[in-house]
Amino acid sequence: MKRFALTVSFACLAVTGVARAEVRSVGPGKTFAKPCAAFAAAVDGDIVEIDATGNYDGDVCAFAKNNLTIRGKGGRAKIDAAGKSAGGKAIWVIQGADNVVEDIELSGCTVPDKNGAGIRQEGRSVTLRRVYLHDNENGILTGANPDSVIVIEDSELARNGAGDGYSHNMYIGEVKSFTLRGSYSHHAKIGHLVKSRALVNLILYNRLTDETGTASYEIDLPQGGRSFVIGNVLQQSTTTDNPAFISFARESKRNPGTALFAVNNTFFNARSSGTFVAAAADTGASVTLRNNIFAGPGTVCDQSTAVLDSNFVGDPQFVSAAAYDFHLKAGSPALEKGVAPGTGAGQSLAALCQYVHPAHAVVRATVGALDQGGFELGGETTTPCGGTVPGDAGPMDSGVTTDAAAPGDDATPASDAATAGDAGGSTDAPASDEAGCGCRTTGRSAGSALGLGLALFALATRRRR
Repeated sequence: MKRFALTVSFACLAVTGVARAEVRSVGPGKTFAKPCAAFAAAVDGDIVEIDATGNYDGDVCAFAKNNLTIRGKGGRAKIDAAGKSAGGKAIWVIQGADNVVEDIELSGCTVPDKNGAGIRQEGRSVTLRRVYLHDNENGILTGANPDSVIVIEDSELARNGAGDGYSHNMYIGEVKSFTLRGSYSHHAKIGHLVKSRALVNLILYNRLTDETGTASYEIDLPQGGRSFVIGNVLQQSTTTDNPAFISFARESKRNPGTALFAVNNTFFNARSSGTFVAAAADTGASVTLRNNIFAGPGTVCDQSTAVLDSNFVGDPQFVSAAAYDFHLKAGSPALEKGVAPGTGAGQSLAALCQYVHPAHAVVRATVGALDQGGFELGGETTTPCGGTVPGDAGPMDSGVTTDAAAPGDDATPASDAATAGDAGGSTDAPASDEAGCGCRTTGRSAGSALGLGLALFALATRRRR
């Protein structure tokens, strides 16, 4: 009886601790006039609600609180840097761990070293949800932390970059895992739409399109890592700063277990030439490309050992490439030509969701046989993609670890051509940012981020009519 009473007492204390989290209200007529005052007063685990009708321009700060939920109320709460920065770094420098930021817009951060960010993440782990980071020198810039998990979902990042090639829409440092899901990254100024040095990269169901801009790579993974690029749409403009879409493992420093699995993506090149996947030449950086659409001229992959399996090369008959609508028309030669996605590094490679503009993803239903590319004709549902952080039953969820040997793949290579148009590919040297922001910055378990799994994939399957 005493043991039972003691257990109940501890349980009650735990529940009481959770219940004590306070809501710190920010805005006109609220307890706090500005967000930074609320951050200073908050304790770990609190909720900071920022009224979207308020004006918070120039309210910049660093804070080291943990497990905060910071969210806009009544829409996105907007903070423009207005010529200011916290410590010459960012609008918000987040030094605490495991914080969540939702429905926030951060813009206009510039600093003397051209490295000013909307968010500078120096603590361990952060989740960004429905944020809009634009017109900064970096949208988000994170430090290196082997325990850190970075998640960005249902968010937009636009027009970030100082124009120097070292600043990007997002720059993720050497962290345990990075998940980008259901998001829209576009018009980076010379820099990349996505850049990550994470050990594990999960780039799922996003729109990564330069459109009329001058972005460099759509995805840059310079240190490789175990990387899953699934269900995305990627477009390169005629004015791009670099003719390659994905640059993979092309720096000498290499993450363990380096392998790229790019499955059911749609690529469209508006240039007269280019390289869709530019990868390290050695076999220590394996590349598997399956069920993708490669439209427009260019080399599919410049790695001679890459596995090319059931990819479509040519004109797949998009609804309107000029309007960036890369859904397939009825009668497309890419319909029902996909093969079973299989597994890679022990993870399912199934595209269980697809992107919906703007900045969202829904469950993808297979109609008849699987279509190639990022969109299933007639397969868009109204069911949200689900999942918010690695390990919570997101659309890919199968226990990612970061200490495995180089992963293998169970695919049988197909015989599709390695080029579409020119055979030259990019002659640009691999990008290196070691003199840039990557080395100027300073982690929740990665758990699992690859969850509805094949069971959801099967449940969503239906016949095309």
